[in-house]
Amino acid sequence: MNAKLKEVKDRLRVLMHAEVRTTGRWVSAVVRGWMNYHAVPGNRASVDVFRTQVCRMWYRTMRRRSESGRRRWPWKRMQRLIRRWIPPVHIVHPYPNERLVVAHSR
Repeated sequence: MNAKLKEVKDRLRVLMHAEVRTTGRWVSAVVRGWMNYHAVPGNRASVDVFRTQVCRMWYRTMRRRSESGRRRWPWKRMQRLIRRWIPPVHIVHPYPNERLVVAHSR
């Protein structure tokens, strides 16, 4: 997870002055991709940590855009962006016994 968070941080730095919509789409795709692979039963806390860290990195990046960024990017404004672009954490894959019972029922 740390390697991916570092990649996200580096990419956010590159996208710092891009449109919010462009960055939002990219961040959304990263979080959805992470959840599609890692959101298995018993791993919700880890997925939640990843999502939270990505949100914090995006917030810090948005605040670094200019000297007045600290005034123009209060946390409430960022929360609206997070609700719009970053999906909430949910378990994507069922438990293996549930998945196999449905697939191989007789």
